Amino acid sequence: MLLQQNWVSPHWAWQSLGKSFLLFVFLMLQTADLEARRGHQFVWKTGHWGRCVGDCGLGGIRSRAVWCTHAEGWTTYHANCHQKDKPENQRRCFRVCDWHLELFEWEVSGWERCGLVPVAGGEVGAGACVTAQHGLQRRSVRCLQKLNRTVVADEICEYFTPQPPAEQACLVPCPRDCVVSEFSVWSQCSTGCAKSLQHRTRAVIAPPLYGGAPCPNLTESRACGVPACPLGEEEHTYSLRVGPWGKCRLPHPKHVDLAGRTMPGFSSDSRERSASGLQGSKPHQRAGEVEIGYQTRQVRCVRSDGKNAALSQCVQDPVPLTFKSCVIAKDCETSEWSSWSACSQTCGWGDLAPGFRSRRRGVWSVAVGAGKRCPELEEREACSAGGKELLQPCPRFAWRTSEWKACQVSLLLDQQDPHRHKHIGLCGGGIQTREVYCVQITIEIGKHRLKEVTRPVDGKLCLGPAPSASQLCNLPCPSECVVSAWSLWGPCLHENCQDHHGRRGFRMRQRQVIVEPVGTLAGCPHLIESIPCEDPVCYEWIVSEGICVTDHGKCGPGNRMLKAVCKNKKGEEVPHHLCSDLPRPEVVACEVPCATDCVISEWSPWSSCSHSCSSKNAEGSQSRTRSILALPAEGGKACPPDRALQEHRACNDHPCVHFFWEASPWSSCSEDALVTALNATVNWSGEATCGVGIQTRKVFCMRSSSGQVTPKRCPESIRPETVRPCLLLCKKDCLVTPFSEWTRCPTACQPGNATAVKQSRYRIIIQDAANGGQACPDTLYEERECEDIPVCPVYRWKTHRWSHCVLVPDSVRQTAPGHSEACGRGLQSRAVTCLSEYDDSANVSDCMQWAGAMPSLVQECHVPCKDDCTFTPWSKFTACSFDCESTRSRRRSLTGRSRKRDKCQNTEVYPQVETELCPCEVFTSQPHGNWSDCIIGGGTLEPQLGTRSHRDAKECGEGVRLRAIACYDKTGRLVEPSRCSSSGYIEESCTVPCPFDCKLSDWSSWSPCSSSCGPGVKVRSKWLKEKPYNGGRPCPKLDLKNQVHEAVPCYTECNQYSWVVEPWSPCKINSEQNSLHCGEGIQTRKVRCVRAAEGHGGETVPNALCNRAEIPDTTQKCSLYCPSECAVSDWGEWSKCPQVCDPNIMQTRTRQVLRSSLNAKPCPEDTQMKPCILNQNCFQYQYNLTGWSGCQLGANATCGHGERRRLLSCRRSDGATVSTQLCQRLRLEKPVQTSSRCVVGCAVDCRLSAWSAWSQCSHTCGAGGQMVRGRSVVLRAAGEGRPCPQQLTQHRSCPVKPCYSWLLGPWSPCRVQGGQCGDGLQVRNLTCVVHDASVSATSKPVENALCGELPSKENVLHLPCSVPCPGDCHLTEWSEWSSCELTCIDGRSFETTGRQSRSRAFIVQSPENQESCSGQEMETRPCSGGKCYDYLWKTSLWRDNVRTVWCQRSDGINVTGISDRSHCEIPAVAVTYKFCLRRVKREIHGGCALRTKPAEVRHCNPACRKPFSYCTQRGVCGCERGYTEIMRSNGFLDYCMKVPGLEDKKADVKTIAGKNKPVNSKMHDIFKGWSIQPFNPDGKLKMWVYGVSAGGFLVIVFLIFTSYLLCKKTKQHQSPPPQQKPLTLAYDGDVDM
Repeated sequence: MLLQQNWVSPHWAWQSLGKSFLLFVFLMLQTADLEARRGHQFVWKTGHWGRCVGDCGLGGIRSRAVWCTHAEGWTTYHANCHQKDKPENQRRCFRVCDWHLELFEWEVSGWERCGLVPVAGGEVGAGACVTAQHGLQRRSVRCLQKLNRTVVADEICEYFTPQPPAEQACLVPCPRDCVVSEFSVWSQCSTGCAKSLQHRTRAVIAPPLYGGAPCPNLTESRACGVPACPLGEEEHTYSLRVGPWGKCRLPHPKHVDLAGRTMPGFSSDSRERSASGLQGSKPHQRAGEVEIGYQTRQVRCVRSDGKNAALSQCVQDPVPLTFKSCVIAKDCETSEWSSWSACSQTCGWGDLAPGFRSRRRGVWSVAVGAGKRCPELEEREACSAGGKELLQPCPRFAWRTSEWKACQVSLLLDQQDPHRHKHIGLCGGGIQTREVYCVQITIEIGKHRLKEVTRPVDGKLCLGPAPSASQLCNLPCPSECVVSAWSLWGPCLHENCQDHHGRRGFRMRQRQVIVEPVGTLAGCPHLIESIPCEDPVCYEWIVSEGICVTDHGKCGPGNRMLKAVCKNKKGEEVPHHLCSDLPRPEVVACEVPCATDCVISEWSPWSSCSHSCSSKNAEGSQSRTRSILALPAEGGKACPPDRALQEHRACNDHPCVHFFWEASPWSSCSEDALVTALNATVNWSGEATCGVGIQTRKVFCMRSSSGQVTPKRCPESIRPETVRPCLLLCKKDCLVTPFSEWTRCPTACQPGNATAVKQSRYRIIIQDAANGGQACPDTLYEERECEDIPVCPVYRWKTHRWSHCVLVPDSVRQTAPGHSEACGRGLQSRAVTCLSEYDDSANVSDCMQWAGAMPSLVQECHVPCKDDCTFTPWSKFTACSFDCESTRSRRRSLTGRSRKRDKCQNTEVYPQVETELCPCEVFTSQPHGNWSDCIIGGGTLEPQLGTRSHRDAKECGEGVRLRAIACYDKTGRLVEPSRCSSSGYIEESCTVPCPFDCKLSDWSSWSPCSSSCGPGVKVRSKWLKEKPYNGGRPCPKLDLKNQVHEAVPCYTECNQYSWVVEPWSPCKINSEQNSLHCGEGIQTRKVRCVRAAEGHGGETVPNALCNRAEIPDTTQKCSLYCPSECAVSDWGEWSKCPQVCDPNIMQTRTRQVLRSSLNAKPCPEDTQMKPCILNQNCFQYQYNLTGWSGCQLGANATCGHGERRRLLSCRRSDGATVSTQLCQRLRLEKPVQTSSRCVVGCAVDCRLSAWSAWSQCSHTCGAGGQMVRGRSVVLRAAGEGRPCPQQLTQHRSCPVKPCYSWLLGPWSPCRVQGGQCGDGLQVRNLTCVVHDASVSATSKPVENALCGELPSKENVLHLPCSVPCPGDCHLTEWSEWSSCELTCIDGRSFETTGRQSRSRAFIVQSPENQESCSGQEMETRPCSGGKCYDYLWKTSLWRDNVRTVWCQRSDGINVTGISDRSHCEIPAVAVTYKFCLRRVKREIHGGCALRTKPAEVRHCNPACRKPFSYCTQRGVCGCERGYTEIMRSNGFLDYCMKVPGLEDKKADVKTIAGKNKPVNSKMHDIFKGWSIQPFNPDGKLKMWVYGVSAGGFLVIVFLIFTSYLLCKKTKQHQSPPPQQKPLTLAYDGDVDM
């Protein structure tokens, strides 16, 4: 019960409190909603800006949607929002059009270095860094106008392509502190008792990166431990300290005369004045006014401790100068700027396309002394030439082509056999070419309409690949006219049946055109032949006979009624009146044999005519026969004699000569006056512009044997026409482009003696003339000399005489000790003016531009002192001989008192003769570089510039290969290669082997058709003549006899040969058995095989040519009826079976009773029947198609368009092939397609252009220069043609020309003039050297004139410097550059370039100056070829739980340094001077991470708190002597167990072999094995742990389930709560609410 109460009470509390809480939340939400509704929070929202629409340029407009929304997100009326805050929905924009595509592009810079991203709420890189940090790198992305690279709005480029990203995520390595080397050894202390310091330094190996710690002090100093000097007996050294030279000053006016007295004039020309006296001269007439003044410096004596001392302590001989002459500095003076030039922009690329303009200024006077040098004399700025309407849009360029030229098969065949003779009648696949050129396209103002200028321009202006200049084509093969066989001769007809007067007519025969001719001038042969004849008839009665009606009784004579129909010669029935001229047959006599009469058969058909025509020697005849069928009885009508059983008649009685019309070929289509008038009014099928003309031809009547005869012999009605209308082909005038622009003449000025420069232009034929159009011009290329080429102006510097030597004024000199005499070094000046070609005064800037460097205005001079040696000037050098070993010399001699001084006679100090080797003109050459490729037809010759070459490049054969040479003089200096060889090359002949294709013979003639009836095969073959080699075209697949065959289907008409039968012989009765000679007998006939072709009429051929299976019978049984027997006729033909054979349908034949029997014996049957059985007496027929043949080409074609055929035959149902006429008579459906077009691929060799001219050398001088020439693919290889070579460029080395350059020598050590320390000068030499620009080049000095003007940036040859005096604080020299190091992450390079550093440490020499000494320096520079270095902690061995830990770089450099702690130390030796050495203790770890630093002092962790345990040197807890360690599975000490029996022993037992506690008590024995150890000795959980866990889980599930049941039961028995009234809650702020 208690349990139930405990569970129910919380449940009730939750119900009561929970409902109150929910009600409170609901009321709060309602209140907030009402507050929001009262607030009416409405805001404006906008959509994205749309695309710019409207006119191109600045006339565009872009829009966006604007709407009013409530704070909750729903849209409302605009009136609810404040109108004054409404955003704009339209704005002006730059409308980009498609033609802007080529004007703008994105410019993307390289990515900047990766920078750290600030962490939200913290600093950059906050937190521990393990490998790398998140960073961000940026780049600039700008939309640029291509023409002048100005920046425009990004949206213009976005119209074409999306904007490239300007930011991307990256990784930044962890911060790395500055890395420094180890300290050097301590410097030596000075000897003696003076206080001094010793120091040691270190260098920077790698700078701090990515927020790493800065570099520490690079210097450490410490006091030398020397005993103090006794008071007043300090040891010091003294040094002469020289100060810097002061400013150059003019002497005071009162000293000018004085100074003048000390300036002896060495000039004898009083008209020349010094430059310092050129007052009032015009600015443009002088290069600069030179004023000479003086400058002074201080000289002090300093002690080794840095204090000044008396100058007498440092006296030396000679006394250092404290004054010298100098040039007063004057700045360069320039004129005012000229006016701006015209804008370079001549066309518009839109509104954002400025051009450039420039202005210049001249130089009034150049800088003198240390004055400011002249500034830039030319200035450029962007400009705009005016509004858009004033400028034509800038041109664009596009490829254009001429029309294709005629298809040439020879171009293709020449690839296979270039030496083939002139081709005639070629057809099939070929090549056609066209011209490809580049033209300019402009856009008309305001219309943005493209307008093309057809003038060709340089092809480099056209972007993209050029269209193909050649292609494969097909030239149709001519086909001859094919005609059928002649028909039979027709009847004799009037020439005109409408007007058939006269007795002369013609018999005709004709043939049809089966295949129309194509591409041949000769048309078809004549199709009609005629023969004159007599008594022509146009119409005739066609008679059909009726039955014979006897006059009396059933037999005897009678009449046969005839039915006549009038028909024309075509077999058409016509009205009877047309036959009125002819007697109309109505009846014909006949006779029905009586029972006793002889019975004779009907006449057989007339045999074929024996001759086709009649001649003098032969006439045509034909015959017919009849036979006796029954013998007469007594008293009956007797049989006729044998001769009456045959009849003969003449046939084909016309002569063998026939006539025909023959016509000449049609003339070309020409204009006719009548047709021209007709053209003006009639539009002939839309071709009125070309019109209709006429064609004419001549017609002749020809006799078959003797040629042309009178036209009367031929029928006029079939005379061919001699005139016909034709379509006049439109005239095609030749179309050529306008001439290209003249090639540019040089804009830079040319020397006056330069050769004339030519310019050229060309034009291209777009369309060739045709049909009488205007012919093409002869001139397609023009050349002329350039006019108005500016000639370079000639200016020169004029130098005036040097002034006298100007010394320092006496007043200044006399203040210095030991310098009272007015002599020594001074300066002298001269005037330099600029003169034109005509010696007129010119502007200084003109000479600076055209006359080279300005001569010097000032030079040093020397006024000899009394004790100086004086000499005459040097004489000229003596002449040289031609011997290379000879020398030349020059002399001078002493003058005045110098001749008597001994020191001046010393020729080693004062030489009076100078000797040098004479220049030697002997040169040697050395080959340089590799041999060039084998050059075919190139060599060192260059084609003329401007010519247009279209020849094919020669690919193989004899050529040359070149090797450059370097030319040296006798001293080994490089000189111009032309001194050793005119071309600068060694030439050697070479050969490029030519490829040879497989060569086959021509095709053999076709074999006869394999079948004599129906489809068969005919074959032809080729055989191998030459095998391919050197990469020629391979052979097709050959058989064992090295032949290749081609088989095509053929067809032989089945009725070409037929069996011909002669009439049956009379019935032969066996008389031995039959005395009456009647009854059964045998009759025979002859059968022969004849050719049915025209011209061979009835020619007998061997029987083997006819079908043996169809040979007619030569014998048959016959009956000769006896007298009084019933006589019947021969059997008629069997009736035809239906087309679909059916055995139920019978085939019948009949015969007639010719004579009745006298006795009662019945007549034999008159009808026979048999069923229609398939393949016995009934056959079905169908068309049969062979397979497609191979693609058949014309006779003279090797490839291209052809035709493939399949043959049609008529096949009988038993498989036999029969004449196609049988299928035609049945009107069976023919297959539609028996031929189709096909293509035989052409084997096209790759066609290349001619080699271009050799390029300029890649290097202007030196070795390693290359010249290149190239060629392009004009026609790609196709089929089995030879492919394009890999090498489309050829290289050759350039002749090694000498390189002249100024070589700066190294800076000298700091030199102090006249003292030991202080301010001095560093100097370096500038030498003109010659070299070959290679890496291992050795430079040799040459004359300065060969190097030209001095380099502007490297002309600093003197630098101020200082030598520290004893006691001064100074910087060391720069350390060596450190090795190049890359920034890496996990051993992989993070950046493409590395860094290397160097540093300077400061040296403290005196303890008194230490506080003022600071300022160590470090420099870092990028480098390439760096390495990744690892920084690893290194440790020494432990010693008493202490070890040394340092950071080492992977190349073995120790990079950890330790400086001292901060304290102030006053050494015991300090007596007079007190100083504090400030020392900071900070450990520098360089690249090693502090968090991974190994411990330097070893501690056990966790601490060893177990009884009898202690921390061992290995850093783990161990047990004292007499105890053994019991370890846990994780390796830590569990407890120490006493080893039994070792209480009194002092052995140090340390073992971990024991896994259980030892048996040392009875209680332990009782509870042995009951210790709660969850882990096994192997570290795995024991089984009981799993059991306990599962049991605990089941208990928890049971408790939860029980609680659920109790709560559910209580809820069911709970009575429903009473109806409550609404309650208003007031919140009083209590938290429990």
